[in-house]
Amino acid sequence: MILIVDDSPENIISLKKVLERNDFEVDTALSGEEALKKVLKNSYVLIILDVQMPEMDGFEVAEAISGYSKAKETAIIFLSAANTENKFITRGYSSGALDYIIKPVDINILLLKVKTFYRIYEQNRKLSEMQLALMEEIEYRKRAELKKDEFISVASHELKTPLSSIKGYLQLLERNIDKGNMPTLKMQLQKVQRQTEKLNILIADLLDVSKIESGKLQLQKKEFYIDELINEVVKMLQQLNPRYNIIVKGSTGIKVLADEMRIEQVIINLLTNAIKYSPGKSDVIITTQIFKDKLSVAVKDFGIGMPEEHLEQVFEKFYRVATSSLRFQGLGMGLYISREIIIRHGGEIGVTSIPGEGSEFYFYLPLNQPATEIESYENRN
Repeated sequence: MILIVDDSPENIISLKKVLERNDFEVDTALSGEEALKKVLKNSYVLIILDVQMPEMDGFEVAEAISGYSKAKETAIIFLSAANTENKFITRGYSSGALDYIIKPVDINILLLKVKTFYRIYEQNRKLSEMQLALMEEIEYRKRAELKKDEFISVASHELKTPLSSIKGYLQLLERNIDKGNMPTLKMQLQKVQRQTEKLNILIADLLDVSKIESGKLQLQKKEFYIDELINEVVKMLQQLNPRYNIIVKGSTGIKVLADEMRIEQVIINLLTNAIKYSPGKSDVIITTQIFKDKLSVAVKDFGIGMPEEHLEQVFEKFYRVATSSLRFQGLGMGLYISREIIIRHGGEIGVTSIPGEGSEFYFYLPLNQPATEIESYENRN
């Protein structure tokens, strides 16, 4: 927008008409004081400023405007009929003007100057946007590099732990095998198997992340009973975690069209997280419900919980809450993978949490979704 400042209404009207005919948006002020008030409220690309005005001349207005941080990029053109000497022209430029035009004004030249200032303004604006985008990209890459380094460190530690355990138990097995102590051998074999399973899960998570990043995570959809799947998962995890009481609430009796293995993976992840982050507690609740055209599955624990600022970030790749990362093992990939699986089913996933009181992770899956819609969604992702 252009601001014309002149104490003569006739001058303003004629110049305003010319500029508006050339598609410029124009504002006006009849005094320096009025101009300063408008500059404080609005943003202007260009100010066309008359030099000779009562009370506050154009030079004083320009000097005041140059002190406003909001208007420091605004171009100023002085117009003057009386003050045509070099000393006035010099003062005009010293006051912050980019041009000083003597009246009577050649309107064609003025229009060319206005268009030039606008073009420079647009170029500078685009350059500023590019610089800002570049700085944001640099910051993003720095954060990504930092996360990658942190992940490599954590992954090395997490992968090394079960490998070291397996190596140690195998050495014990080698020493004890000649003794023929079968109970001890069985116990050590079971420990090897548990550590091998941990290693297998870590590697599977890494492979899933790689598939997600490359767009190769395939979904094999079929109809299955969600209640049966949940009961099977709960039974398995209950055996592995006898100290916990996994309570199943709700029964839908419906079939869902989804990738059964991947939905099982999400449920296992949410339940194991609930158990993992509930030290000293015993109950974990999984609830299934139907809301209109959606299936809802929620897993609630009564563990350590999370501050509100972590609720969005917890689904990011490799993210681990800083206050719990030292106490609990993991690569921070499970929730990221779970989110991607649910999103690729056209669903939603989220969490509510209160520090010290526990968390509730939930996801929704669409029901009665035509196969064509599902296939279309997969193709988009």
